[in-house]
Amino acid sequence: MFLSYNKKIIRSEEYKISKWSGGTTTQIYIYPEESTYNDLNFKWRLSSANVNLEESTFTHLPGISRKIMTLDNELILEHENRYTRNLKPFEVESFSGDWKTKSYGKVTDFNLMINKDCDGDLKSLTINKNSSVEIYLENKDNKYKYISKAFYCVDGNFKIVIDNEELNVNKYDLLLVTMEKEDTKLLKIINESHNNIKVIQSVIVF
Repeated sequence: MFLSYNKKIIRSEEYKISKWSGGTTTQIYIYPEESTYNDLNFKWRLSSANVNLEESTFTHLPGISRKIMTLDNELILEHENRYTRNLKPFEVESFSGDWKTKSYGKVTDFNLMINKDCDGDLKSLTINKNSSVEIYLENKDNKYKYISKAFYCVDGNFKIVIDNEELNVNKYDLLLVTMEKEDTKLLKIINESHNNIKVIQSVIVF
């Protein structure tokens, strides 16, 4: 269990990589940390997959809600007997892990999986060159005790300033901030490079 407030950087070399039917998947973070993907006993999980086949079938994940975003190429998602969606880079698709879903296209994606007693969402942020953005961390939903915000560096590097502390986040690293609903924090993302960068923001309440 988290303390009332916690922040940490998870470096890309700490991630767990495994194979699935369509390629490889990288587990970026899972909560609780002692839970396992195969047992589906997690509250929420962040991952990134390399889809190496033109056609792939998604793993059946009963009771899990999914959010997916492609980081590079377009991806066609076909939910059997429901609908088909052409997903462009950095767009988000929400669907149930109970659905029968196929994908078409070779991509690198980013995934948020949440169990029934949690909620969450994904959003892409563009941090322009030599600029910064400020983000307030707060939980306005009284149904949940905790809020986690995670910031995944897609390209380039950036700095985070929080609690008057400056942290360096490298490409493919994750900054995770968790706090109780009564707390409010101000976080600043700084891009000192000469190129725009993409950051994936995940918000989870639980």
